[in-house]
Amino acid sequence: DLILKFLSGVGSESGRAISDNVCLPMAILEDRLTTLRQRQEIAPSGSAMLGDHIYRLTDVGRDRALRALRECAYVGPAPVLLDDYVSSVQAQTIASERPRRPQLERAFSDIHIEPQMFDQLGPAINAGKGMFIYGPPGNGKTTIAKRITRCFGQNILVPHAIVEGGRIIKMYDASCHKAVRTATESLFRTAEFDRRWIRIERPTVIVGGELTMDNLELKHDPVANVSEASLQLKSNCGCLLIDDFGRQRINPTELLNRWIIPLENRVDYLTLSNGRKIEVPFEQLIIFSTNLEPHELADDAFLRRIPFKVEIGDPSLEEFHLLFQIFAKKYQVECPPAMVDYLVRTHYQNGSRPLRRCHARDLLEQIIYFCAYNEMPP
Repeated sequence: DLILKFLSGVGSESGRAISDNVCLPMAILEDRLTTLRQRQEIAPSGSAMLGDHIYRLTDVGRDRALRALRECAYVGPAPVLLDDYVSSVQAQTIASERPRRPQLERAFSDIHIEPQMFDQLGPAINAGKGMFIYGPPGNGKTTIAKRITRCFGQNILVPHAIVEGGRIIKMYDASCHKAVRTATESLFRTAEFDRRWIRIERPTVIVGGELTMDNLELKHDPVANVSEASLQLKSNCGCLLIDDFGRQRINPTELLNRWIIPLENRVDYLTLSNGRKIEVPFEQLIIFSTNLEPHELADDAFLRRIPFKVEIGDPSLEEFHLLFQIFAKKYQVECPPAMVDYLVRTHYQNGSRPLRRCHARDLLEQIIYFCAYNEMPP
């Protein structure tokens, strides 16, 4: 069906091009192509390189392709079995990783982190059970959360699609997953690995105020008869960051109740389009980033299942000076310490305004834009 649906869209194509589209080796496809020719559903319309042929649909094949498209419009890499996907998650889970301080320092090397912050983040990342990162806005909670995934190191493999009970679930999502191609895969792509899988960086899936309960279930397209993976499926073996937690359109308690059992048992239950429930892994580090105190958002039963709460407070005066030095160097702006002292004295201490880590970057950027518009040196 995948072969026929592909040919119905492109008209005619070589056997190797069909192999590339369905991500199966020619050794497997040759028997299928022979069978389709015997059924008179495809016919060769020319020769290609290395003894290959160009194939096109016959009238019989076109009818079958249309029936197949009505049943399921999915065209692309052959899906893998759900059991194979479950095995892959167990083999690549972050629970088997134990990042130490050098890995944390490497993951956070491009931003400034106080040494004592590593003492709080380290155990929470090692546990892999989830954490609250909370504190005033503008102090880098989201920035820190995004870099936590890097602590777990290597890339992982995810399938393009999963099949269970005849239902196809699209797994790979370019908006959440960053594909990685190695030199080995480029040279030996057919011999080295199963191309139904794609190598990606460990995912960091980020959702904010737009999160709804529907995002946590399989999203079924009734026209194409194909489902899309839920957020927690896409974030397996990585991190799921709930940014600005408490400001979603859904009640925080409703969201937390949805995840109490999965957090405890490390498995989740999703519903296929035919109503059948399937068991899938729940193997990611869930990070709740919020400006509110955790006890304002959840009861003791849930807080017990999120054992780590990391507060990101305001920077010290020394760190504030350091941040200005870092960003002044990055933006090539002169910013002597006396200028920062004036800023703090005039606009922070006199106005009882708290220091925030984002201010160094934001103020220097505004200066750059002002100077650019007025044709002044920054």
